[in-house]
Amino acid sequence: MANTPEVFATDAAQTEAVVEHGSVEHVEPELFGLAPFQVVALAMTVLILIAIWKKVPGMIVGGLDNKIAAIKRQLDEAKALRAEAEALRDEYRRKVAGAEKDAEAMLANAQREADAIVAKAEDDSKAMVERRKRMAEDKIAAAEREAVEDVRARAASAAAAAAGKLIAEKHDADADRKLADELIAGI
Repeated sequence: MANTPEVFATDAAQTEAVVEHGSVEHVEPELFGLAPFQVVALAMTVLILIAIWKKVPGMIVGGLDNKIAAIKRQLDEAKALRAEAEALRDEYRRKVAGAEKDAEAMLANAQREADAIVAKAEDDSKAMVERRKRMAEDKIAAAEREAVEDVRARAASAAAAAAGKLIAEKHDADADRKLADELIAGI
């Protein structure tokens, strides 16, 4: 609004009216005869109608639905990942428990094998000692038999030599003839 003399005159008249009555009457601006609240209501109605005509609520609802669906998918994926992680955790727990059992079984098996090897070594050493003892006893027995046979052979030889010497000393040619005659007569 331009500050024209007419505007000032109107303001002056209003000021005089205020002074006379003691109160100021407030004048609201108008647009096409509508009060400001009516202009705002009309603008909002037009805006809402345009939004409905352009299907903005549907787009908003569709966007929200898409966002909800995306969040649902993410939650389902997270649940699936969690279930998979729990399955893996359980599988590894079973594997660890199985490995511990296998280790215990291997340790027990190794202990049994070691005990068996020690027992076999003891048995083998006892058997070897027994065999060597028998071999020594056999050698001693063989040596004893050999010594006895040697003693017998020497005794027989000594007896034969002694008998020969005795016979030669006490047995002469006449005794030989007599013995020969007896043998011939017995035939």
